Formats: sequence, structure tokens, C-alpha cells
Amino acid sequence: MKIVYSAENSFIVNNVKNLLETKDIEVMIKNEYAQGAVGEISPFDSWPELWVVNDSDFDSAMAIVKSSQQSNDSAEWSCKSCSETNASSFEICWNCQTEKT
Repeated sequence: MKIVYSAENSFIVNNVKNLLETKDIEVMIKNEYAQGAVGEISPFDSWPELWVVNDSDFDSAMAIVKSSQQSNDSAEWSCKSCSETNASSFEICWNCQTEKT
């Protein structure tokens, strides 16, 4: 078994787990309930970890994890209403609150 992903938020770890399982990659979560031990152990040691069961699936799993973490829309955009430049993550203009089109 090899670790492919770890994060503080168990919802994100479970989302990545679902992505891998849809590709028929068998995975398991370790430390799923360890966050209650924070204070006795390091916070980083309590993060849920996603492990592939079969080492032969490791490369495929890592490719899926990497692609799930990349943004498809990294270009800034200009508001058609006020011409203000907005970050790609904004769906609404920060200046005039006009929706991205």
C-alpha cells in the first residue's frame, strides 16, 4: 500500500477517494477518526490519509489526484461592465458585482 493523498479536511479526502473509486482503483482511508486526538499527537499526524491498496495502481492514482488539483481556468478576466481585471477564481466582479460572462 502507498499513500496518494492527505489533507486536513476529511471531506476533501473523501472526494478524492470517490474520484479514484470511479476509476476502479481500490483505496482506503487511514486516520479517518484521528482528529479527536489532536493535542495528544501532532495535528499533521491526525490528517486523514488516502492509500491505494494495490501498488500497481499508484501511478494512475497520482495522475488522477494531480489532475483534480489543477485549475482548468487560470486566466484572469475583464468585467464587461466596468473593465476591471478579476482573478480567474472570481465568478463575480469584485468591483461592480457583475457576473462573469
